[in-house]
Amino acid sequence: MAGMLASKAVLTLLGLGVLAAGPAFAQTEPAPSTPAPATPAPTTPFSEQTDTPFPLPGGPAPGSPAPGSPAPSTGGEPPAAQPPAAESPAEPQVLIAEVVIEGLEGHPDADRLAIAAYEAMGTIPGSRVTRSQLETDLAAIFATGWFSDVRIQPQDGPLGVRLIVSVVPNPVLSRITVEPAGELKLPEAVVADTFAPDYGRTLNLKTLQTRMQELQTWYTDQGYSLARVTGPSRVSPNGVVELTVREGTVQGVEVQFITSDGSATNDKGEPVRGKTKPWVITREVSLQAGSVFNRRQLEDDIRRLYGTGLFSDVRVTLRPVPAQPGEVVVVLGIVEQSSGSLSGGVGFSQSQGVFGQIQLQDSNLLGRAWDLGTNISYGQFGGLGDITFFDPWIKGDRHRTSFRARAFFSRELPQIFQSRNSVFKDGSQRIRGADFEVVTNDPLDIGGGDQLVRTNFDSVAIERVGASVQFVRPINGGDPFKEAPWRLILAFGGQEVTPMNFSGSKFSQAVVGATKSPDVVPNRQVICIAYNCASENQLLSFRIGATYNSLDDARNPTRGNFFSLSTEQFISVGEDSPTFNRVRGSFSHFIPVNWLKIYKGCRPAPGEPEDCKQALAFQVSGGTLIGDEIPPYEAFCLGGGNSVRGYFDCDLGVGKSFAEFTVEYRFPLFSIVSGSVFFDAGTTFGTQSDIPGNPGGLLGKSGEGYSPGIGVIVTTPVGPLRLEVASENFTSEWRFNLGVGWKF
Repeated sequence: MAGMLASKAVLTLLGLGVLAAGPAFAQTEPAPSTPAPATPAPTTPFSEQTDTPFPLPGGPAPGSPAPGSPAPSTGGEPPAAQPPAAESPAEPQVLIAEVVIEGLEGHPDADRLAIAAYEAMGTIPGSRVTRSQLETDLAAIFATGWFSDVRIQPQDGPLGVRLIVSVVPNPVLSRITVEPAGELKLPEAVVADTFAPDYGRTLNLKTLQTRMQELQTWYTDQGYSLARVTGPSRVSPNGVVELTVREGTVQGVEVQFITSDGSATNDKGEPVRGKTKPWVITREVSLQAGSVFNRRQLEDDIRRLYGTGLFSDVRVTLRPVPAQPGEVVVVLGIVEQSSGSLSGGVGFSQSQGVFGQIQLQDSNLLGRAWDLGTNISYGQFGGLGDITFFDPWIKGDRHRTSFRARAFFSRELPQIFQSRNSVFKDGSQRIRGADFEVVTNDPLDIGGGDQLVRTNFDSVAIERVGASVQFVRPINGGDPFKEAPWRLILAFGGQEVTPMNFSGSKFSQAVVGATKSPDVVPNRQVICIAYNCASENQLLSFRIGATYNSLDDARNPTRGNFFSLSTEQFISVGEDSPTFNRVRGSFSHFIPVNWLKIYKGCRPAPGEPEDCKQALAFQVSGGTLIGDEIPPYEAFCLGGGNSVRGYFDCDLGVGKSFAEFTVEYRFPLFSIVSGSVFFDAGTTFGTQSDIPGNPGGLLGKSGEGYSPGIGVIVTTPVGPLRLEVASENFTSEWRFNLGVGWKF
């Protein structure tokens, strides 16, 4: 009798039905792979599915009104008022005598899956449950992710209700495929490594979702911010899972000129018109139509656009393409800055004295990023005028080759023929800071190794008129967006060099040590200023060079190397045109350090980033001239603000060969002020006498020396300014130097 009562209770509670969770994967054999249910978002690729609940016996059909509730309106008379409905009675409960898991027979993970199902259920033998509680258990078992189908069927028993939980486990994972195959940025090795722990084990939908999120994270870390990993789109009975990736592609790149406040129209409501040609902008953008969108790649493109110096702002908008999910148009909002400039100033140099300068420049000529500039300076001892044309990227060249052409005119007092602290010696005669002066007559040999010369005591000046062209090509393999540390240089040049005095009168010889005019001086004190003692020299040359640059900052590096090497061959084109070769090279190396902590950025508080650009910098440079037809004015000069800094310009030596070495410690003092401690050394290797006439030796230049010193550099709106003081060979001879930027 008790068994009959229990059976009736079960029938009333469960409505003679079977509670089931909708199958996620078909497990029948040998049926083909079955598509998995679609998912609303990549982060939740699976949704719980349940069959429509069975109605209780005697109850209303699903979707129909419950007894005692008002009938739905049919659009006619409004329904009559009904009395308030009575509260629903509490759901009946039945005693569960036993819970049995079925469907795992022979499965390799049978025990683990059975435990997972038992632990997911709140129903245990001896408890009383309602239909709602069983539905909750059904959902909880399915939510473990181990099963593609779950059903609960009650059976009558002598001690209560026996629950049969029938499960269909997911297949054992054997392989992951990603579609579209062979067209993705996602390497197969990444997929294999991500799912390696799961191969050979029962597929778990929750774990699969976690692994998909790991693939999504890989895409994000690589900069593919539009990529989406979805699925599974299909799971086969033999454990092959198919995922789908939509990486996000660029349909095109558009250029839109805007105002500084972001408006695409001007004050008159007209579209903003830009000066720059659109192809000048788009050639700097590596994202092209059909390419996969990459945030890092776009950031590099924007940096290149800023690097042109033509734009004050670049704003990026991604415009979705209608009816093309995952495709975008990259819209570049360009704010141009003024490309024309007129500037002037005054300065001082040993070759020109106090001089005034004026510059006129257009850095975006005809909107093609061409740079055309002219510079004119005139000083106490010389003048300079040039016009330069520069194309930073020859149109259509995949190697990003640049072109520069220059025409120039200059007249200056070369420091090769002058001295400041050096001492000229001739017997008992001693002259500190002696200079060569032009000889105004044809020196007369009077015998005894002496010559009679006349001079007006004018300093030697050199006038140059010429032109040059230069090509620079990065070694990028034809990829214009590749960061290429190596560059090749090819240059051609021609000039006519005329020795003279500052007023423009031509003189081909010079004398040192003459105290009156006329005067008798030893032969060795009279030298030819130009090659072959000619009134003009024609220099025609071509130069081949290479540079390597791995510096972390072009203006103030703290890490990396810079190397340059070149050879320039001069070719004779006449009797007064010399043939010789110039080889020159340099190497700089920077090591980051953190020794002095004067600047507050070197002492960051916990959690703050360090801002302390300190470096130990080294530079070695050298060169040599090959040949016997060397004009004196082409000799190497040692000494000065960009050489051995304790010496005046060219006051250390004038040689056929040279080498210099510098070690420098750079450290910040304040936000815009940095300090330095340095040591320079240089030598001509005893080659001063190899220069025709030995001008350096006659002026008493030592040919070798060293220089310790200290300095500060101040960042200003017009650029970094450098002020240094250095000693000549640890003596009391101190020299102040004012320059622009670091020495190297």
